[in-house]
Amino acid sequence: MTTAPVPADGPVPADGPVPADGRLPAEGPAPAPWSPSRALATAARVLHQLRHDPRTIALMLVVPCVMIALLRYVFDARPQTFDAIGASLLGIFPMITMFLVTSIATLRERTSGTLERLLAMPLGKADLISGYALAFGLLAVLQSALATGLSVWVLGLDVIGSPWLLLLVAVLDALLGTALGLFVSAFAASEFQAVQFMPAVLMPQLLLCGLFTPRDTMQPALKALSDVLPMSYAVDGMNEVLRHPDITGDFVRDAAIVTGCALFVLALGAATLRRRTA
Repeated sequence: MTTAPVPADGPVPADGPVPADGRLPAEGPAPAPWSPSRALATAARVLHQLRHDPRTIALMLVVPCVMIALLRYVFDARPQTFDAIGASLLGIFPMITMFLVTSIATLRERTSGTLERLLAMPLGKADLISGYALAFGLLAVLQSALATGLSVWVLGLDVIGSPWLLLLVAVLDALLGTALGLFVSAFAASEFQAVQFMPAVLMPQLLLCGLFTPRDTMQPALKALSDVLPMSYAVDGMNEVLRHPDITGDFVRDAAIVTGCALFVLALGAATLRRRTA
């Protein structure tokens, strides 16, 4: 009985010959490019999960409205105070709630193993991030519409500009909070740590955004720091709508900066997306 000669460098693998350069082909599917259909499927899955979580929906949709209504009646004897700060808080409250919900929900998917299973499929990181952003972005639009309608048509917030511009800035602020939540979730190992990021990421912006005092009157170093924080431009955009009947150049600049920051943070979120927290 004769046997086939064995090559000098060892037996041929069962799945085929070794390439001439001696390197085996990489295992697993290649990273898939961004696909609108996969992003939409991811968004639909996230929305389906959120539909069965009434507490999260209440946090996103009801809590901002309750806080704005509470603020209105805290200053019941001084409605002009509510007019002065109500528009700014109309953008800040959605940003805070979307940051919390997005960071915790994304981290929960990672710790439960869902994210690892999804990334094992031919699904790109851009598909996941854009799907999450689309799902939470739709909720951000609904949240901002409810809060803006309540403030302007029920609580009597006096706005010189168009309420639709106020809604636009509120949506952009909520989308920025969504992007920040997606980004910081990559650095948290537990839901408690995700919540701890809020004072580190949002509280300095809240203090320096011009809500409590005009930014021009701050100490120069703090003024310079506030100039690079996106919440400052969110508040400035709200104030432009509050004071001017038409669209101004400053409003366009503020809205563009908030939008650019949201897109930039989403890109960072895709770059830092990992299968596991540890």
